[in-house]
Amino acid sequence: MSSPKFRPLKFGVTRVSLRDGTPGVRYLRADQDLRDYPVRMTDRLQHWATTAPARTFMARRVKLADGSTGDWRHVSFGEAWSRARNIAQGLIDRGLSAERPVVILSENDLEHALLALGCLVAGVPYVPTSPPYSLISQDYDKLKHVLKTVTPGMVFAADGTRYGKAIAATVGTDVEVVLTSGQLEGRASTAFDTLAATPATAAVDAAMAATGPDTIVKFLFTSGSTKLPKAVINTQRMWCANQRQMMQSMPVLAEQPPVLVDWLPWNHTFGGNHNFGMTVFHGGTLYIDDGKPTPALMAETLRNLREIAPTVYFNVPTGFEAIALAMKTDDALRKNLLSRVRMFFYAGAALAQPIWDSLYESQEREIGERIVMGTGLGMTESSPFAIFVTNPNVSAGDLGVPTPGMELKLVDTDGKTEVRYKGPNITPGYWRAPAETGGAFDEEGFFCTGDAVKWIDETDIHLGLKFDGRIAEDFKLATGTFVSVGPLRAKIIAAGAPYIQDVVLTGLNMKEVGAMVFPTPAVRTLSGMDASAPMADVLNSPGVLAHFQKVVDELAKGATGSANRIARLCLLSEPPTIDRGEVTDKGSINQRAVLTHRAETVAALHADTLHTILKPSQGKN
Repeated sequence: MSSPKFRPLKFGVTRVSLRDGTPGVRYLRADQDLRDYPVRMTDRLQHWATTAPARTFMARRVKLADGSTGDWRHVSFGEAWSRARNIAQGLIDRGLSAERPVVILSENDLEHALLALGCLVAGVPYVPTSPPYSLISQDYDKLKHVLKTVTPGMVFAADGTRYGKAIAATVGTDVEVVLTSGQLEGRASTAFDTLAATPATAAVDAAMAATGPDTIVKFLFTSGSTKLPKAVINTQRMWCANQRQMMQSMPVLAEQPPVLVDWLPWNHTFGGNHNFGMTVFHGGTLYIDDGKPTPALMAETLRNLREIAPTVYFNVPTGFEAIALAMKTDDALRKNLLSRVRMFFYAGAALAQPIWDSLYESQEREIGERIVMGTGLGMTESSPFAIFVTNPNVSAGDLGVPTPGMELKLVDTDGKTEVRYKGPNITPGYWRAPAETGGAFDEEGFFCTGDAVKWIDETDIHLGLKFDGRIAEDFKLATGTFVSVGPLRAKIIAAGAPYIQDVVLTGLNMKEVGAMVFPTPAVRTLSGMDASAPMADVLNSPGVLAHFQKVVDELAKGATGSANRIARLCLLSEPPTIDRGEVTDKGSINQRAVLTHRAETVAALHADTLHTILKPSQGKN
């Protein structure tokens, strides 16, 4: 059987070196040194503003009065540089600093981008904050925690009407509020256009010259699970080094200025560091996608992809799942999306193999070849890029090899192997949290990720590593048997595709493994019910129950013991919520938070008191 044909894509790192440490410890590096990188990201912005001032830096569709979107509004590199300098002057005039940074409450938009660039120029950190902390939360506890941790000197929001309630509840009257539109009831605010019209002086050049590798660019908050989020310090060195690392691992980024169509939130490292930084570093163009991989917003993403052809495309698994389904019948989407894209890339959670296969099928039908699906492993604390695949023949769960300049420490513990990081892209710690910082690094200065890995092929270390779950998510049954959550969860999602969004495994200190399943909206097609039917009724319909009974039975056939046998499964009608920390901004499930907030469901699942529990047919109650 011949190997599948891929659209040509060069891989930057294909060989690694491995050395032994103390018993149970090994060190892994790329066989390629990290090349020189800029001192600060602002140098790259200034470079493109000088050499390609008319090129579009960023664009976003204009919001219309009825809530829909119209034509694209473009901001060039020249305009971005000029307005960033004006904003920087305004920040300097206000005496803002790392002790009094700028907090950004609202979603991705052009003003958000320009304010971030102004902060870069002025050397003032900014704090992009998860919008649901302001718009969905009822108690604002996480937003209050963010503001208490960073003590801002300025708070920005796009719309005074949408964000007014959160601002009134959390932002002190001594903090200046800047708004793009709207006003705050009973409180003065500054118009963004006023801030952006501050005439730049020589003080701007002096402030930028005073910044260097250790200057803090931003604080990015972790998603938080059962604990409050931590403020990860992001420096100029981290961001610039990581962009160079990305370029060496993914040479396609330097072949031409990348064009992105991207919804990923800038308060998260994937969207805000990886993709936003890529655009600035390489002089690319980022089209802000106001869509999202949800039933209500996916249509906007598909509309944008029919019109704008990206050169590289990034998304989370739920987004690629929706695109794979749409490409089966949407000729215009297939033609435009696949016209010049060189690489797809997913992160945030596992991508089920059936989704991968569906994407390949559409690609081969449209262009006669496959598009490489890149992936890897990273985190907020690594800027985020750390590990990347080495060849086009990637399977679900594969991670690859370390990026140049990073060293991985592989530590055997409790039958797993934890991966730890050291390199110029690793955070110095958490802001105003010395205890958490101290606990995050081991005795050699490696950052402890909590991620478990194993070799893709133990006979060929150059293929790299694959994901083996989160050590903190793994648990023991009452028998003392370890349950490896990551691989088992991926197996369940693949078995139930395309009807499983995600799975949370249960069974800590119990005799059997259980599974709580979050279904995808597509599950309605199995029920025969219309869109108005309550999800609880859909999940209890004969068609849905019959499908998931087959899934449970198939999984049971492949089980080799109690640690990988799903003995009981339930379907959850209530989706995971960001407010409770059950789902992160990038769309991945927080297992610990779900187990904590749905402890009663877990107990009922294992006590056989839920209304519907699916068990393997053989020996089923």
